[in-house]
Amino acid sequence: MNETVSNFHYGAVTPIAAYLMACLGAALGLRCTTRSMLRHGPGSRRAGWLTLGAVSIGCGIWTMHFIAMMGFTIEGSLMTYDPAITMLSLGVAILVVAVGVFLVGYRGSSPATLGIAGVFTGLGVAAMHYLGMSAMSGHGSIDYDPVYVALSVVIAVVAATAALWAAVSIHGLGSAVGASAIMGIAVTGMHYTGMTAITVHVSDVAANNQSSVSLLSFLLAMIAGPLTILIIVSVIVMFDPEVVLGDNRWNNSDPQQRRTGDAPTPAHASAADPNHARPPRGW
Repeated sequence: MNETVSNFHYGAVTPIAAYLMACLGAALGLRCTTRSMLRHGPGSRRAGWLTLGAVSIGCGIWTMHFIAMMGFTIEGSLMTYDPAITMLSLGVAILVVAVGVFLVGYRGSSPATLGIAGVFTGLGVAAMHYLGMSAMSGHGSIDYDPVYVALSVVIAVVAATAALWAAVSIHGLGSAVGASAIMGIAVTGMHYTGMTAITVHVSDVAANNQSSVSLLSFLLAMIAGPLTILIIVSVIVMFDPEVVLGDNRWNNSDPQQRRTGDAPTPAHASAADPNHARPPRGW
């Protein structure tokens, strides 16, 4: 028996909240990756910033997925989630994003590097989505339309490639906000495209007496950890000197620059070549 499936049980609340979480994760990831681009040499914190960027983007995508799933209902069927598989999907999201971020962070944004990193990350994001869906169980089975599944994977790859390109190419705060808004649309669109592929066959119609509060509480508990991580990263980014003072003021306040009397790098040189932020003096 095919049953009615809805992705908008709470109206526009869940898709809007999911979109905002995708935007937040993307924006934090872009800013962290931008910080890493200014760090070079063995004593730098480049790896740390790239790790924060990967965690931000991964947590943002995963949190977006499960906030959107709060609005998912199947008429006549009770739903539960396997906690182990649910958390495994979070690990997959962070891991695949980390591979892509570190590839472009250390190897640059050449077409070959972007292509490899984007495909790997996009396939990983799609895997996270469908792994998260496999954690769900109910009174019946779920079939997927291969056309919509393939389309969702293509969207995931394109979105991942665009995100990785933006991470190493866009350094202005305003541009990063705009890029994160576009990436939020792409990632959320990938999710709902994948959900369009679903057909549910309920084998044992049950009275829909499942406590919606219980299911909602479980999903909220699942996203509490990643959401906390995003808040912590937000605080780190907000209070980073390069964000508070601005790139130029922070660069000009370099203690070694003050000791040696070197002139600050001209603004036009920094804008033209982000990797030439300062002359090499131990970086």
